[in-house]
Amino acid sequence: MAKIVINRLKIVLAEKNMTNRVLAQKLGVAETTVSRWVTNDKQPSVETFYNIAVLLDINLRELFVSTKPKL
Repeated sequence: MAKIVINRLKIVLAEKNMTNRVLAQKLGVAETTVSRWVTNDKQPSVETFYNIAVLLDINLRELFVSTKPKL
């Protein structure tokens, strides 16, 4: 079964030139936790997604893969 990609965290971190390690330090979580989020093995809580958006100074929606069909 194919892994479902839910978040765009890996892409957004690259766009912001931020590493998993730096994000982990800023959020006070383990680097392995961020790694699991980036690979979509696990998902952060809604509150954590919000905190990530604030830290990265982006709209919360930018962290998610769009499921809206393209016309």
